[in-house]
Amino acid sequence: MVVNKLSWMTGGAQGSGVDSAANIFGRSCTLGGLHVYGKREYYSNIIGAHSYFQIRVDEKPIRSHVDTIDMLVTFDEETLFRHYGEVVKGGAILYDPALVEMTLSRIPTLEPEVISKITAELNEFGLPPTVKGILSIAEQRGAKLFPIPFAELLGTLEAEMGKDAGANLKKTVNTMAVVSSLGILEFDFDMIVKGIEVQFSAKRKVVSMNVKAAEKAYEYANREYSKQFTFRLKKIITDEKRLYLQGTQAVALGKLAGGCTFQTYYPITPASDESVYLEAHETFRLTDGTDSQEGSIVVVQTEDEIAAITMAVGAALSGARAATATSGPGFSLMAEGTGWAGMNEVPVVITVYSRGGPATGLPTRHEQGDLLFSLYAAHGEFPRLVLASGDMEEAFYDAVRAFNYAEQFQTPVVHLIDKALANSTQTYPMFDTRKVIINRGELLAEDAVVTNGSEMYKRFELTEDGISPRARLGTAGAIYWNTGDEHDELGHITEDPENRNRMMEKRMKKLETAAQVIPLEEKVNFFGPKEADATIVSWGTPKGAILDAMELFEKDGLKVNFLQVRLIHPFPVEYVSGVLNRAKRKINVEMNFSGQFASLVRQHTGIAMDHLIVKYNGRPISRDEIYESVTMIMTNPKAPRKVVLQHGA
Repeated sequence: MVVNKLSWMTGGAQGSGVDSAANIFGRSCTLGGLHVYGKREYYSNIIGAHSYFQIRVDEKPIRSHVDTIDMLVTFDEETLFRHYGEVVKGGAILYDPALVEMTLSRIPTLEPEVISKITAELNEFGLPPTVKGILSIAEQRGAKLFPIPFAELLGTLEAEMGKDAGANLKKTVNTMAVVSSLGILEFDFDMIVKGIEVQFSAKRKVVSMNVKAAEKAYEYANREYSKQFTFRLKKIITDEKRLYLQGTQAVALGKLAGGCTFQTYYPITPASDESVYLEAHETFRLTDGTDSQEGSIVVVQTEDEIAAITMAVGAALSGARAATATSGPGFSLMAEGTGWAGMNEVPVVITVYSRGGPATGLPTRHEQGDLLFSLYAAHGEFPRLVLASGDMEEAFYDAVRAFNYAEQFQTPVVHLIDKALANSTQTYPMFDTRKVIINRGELLAEDAVVTNGSEMYKRFELTEDGISPRARLGTAGAIYWNTGDEHDELGHITEDPENRNRMMEKRMKKLETAAQVIPLEEKVNFFGPKEADATIVSWGTPKGAILDAMELFEKDGLKVNFLQVRLIHPFPVEYVSGVLNRAKRKINVEMNFSGQFASLVRQHTGIAMDHLIVKYNGRPISRDEIYESVTMIMTNPKAPRKVVLQHGA
């Protein structure tokens, strides 16, 4: 019997409630004291195409997904066709028996490549191109088949609740599928009810109907199949308060905790989820333990991304902690506005959610292809800080730090997130707001501007560290000019070559100052033994898969350590050089074609990676892929320099 270790998946057509169903499962497990990690995949059309949601469950924290499924929960035929091959020996497939005669040709949303692959496998087994055929293959490979008669269960419910409930009852099929799996797993039904209540907290009638549907499904599946399955989920009693949240929510909460009062956006996947979450919480309760009051943020959906960046810049000039959130194509449009902010030393935060490119690329899929663009977007040279978070906890605290950096060093800050982090769900201990420190830098108070005689306020005053006293627009006596052109200390346009040298050097000096001031623990993370046979170097969301894989390396007796770089610009040259100079074998892991971070490391340190592990098919890296590829490199003297990971549906 395998207890409290499970890889679970459900899928279906977009718009059919896949996310709601998966979140009922995830929330129920969380309320039952278990840890979860969820990976959400979906197509770029609005409705109809296939989406799926995979959730890992464990008694200890988990940080990544795996390539195999212990339990596949379906209520449509496409999920069966796409994912039957991922179910492990001893795993289970829950399905609607009414679908068994459905043919492959009847599913218009399957790509030709997928159809060819499935057809070849069916032909190899001599089976017809039907659901029954692929279920037969899965069964021959050791999967257990558990048919759930949804129509029969719905009919029983309708008889009990009356015909008026019939149309609405059909909407509970996804809940019934999920709860059937929990019935087989013998999970605490009270936790399931609580999970449903939380998921549909704003719709009491929906809660009542789904709970009744859940009772029927749980009872049937538990009675018929629980004794045939060797996996169990059991409630754990814990005093730890945990969050169950999505990556975009972690960033949004960090912005609120960091004092952001103004955010702009133009709708774009996957960044929009963050701004929509902020819109839903534009007013909120502030509590310091003794008193509470209302806090607020203004969120503006602009007409395009050009307006989004320039409006955020305007708010920052007026003294607001201002940000905009976007993805690659939107960030491309923000290049000129970002340059204007750099010229005028405006502390604005740009949260960039990287996805597949170029152009529209893969709008709802994952990639780390925007790294170099984040460093160099906009023409000319000006300082900007680039900060990359590797998980939700970092994303929360980095969202605060991004504002601190922007105002300390009076420059744009790019906070790099990616689709994998944006759309994953995870359990975390409550974030500690006592760790949140607000640093507004050289921001002058209303009465601090000096205007004696002919001495005027110098917004762009030349200083040793490159940072000038900053005043909000409208501050009495603080008269200065903002322009896109080069300017003097007052902001007046000038093309004088000596002034140009001074101003360029002043602005770029901020990078040296930032490199000296920002503590090392905010720049890098190092995991594992100091001396190892291989050193993995990475940034962003591969972190979770690498850390989970390191537990497997340790069991195998392989000595591996991991350097995660979080502050990409200014680059932590000295520390990274020290780690890599003592590394026996250097393995770079990232999700783009060319190994952008590896080239950045070589640019700053002169050190080349021995091996690249890259992935660019739009799906995030799994724990299993890291484990298998790094093990292959370490044990095979003829391992290729570049390993391209392929897994993903």
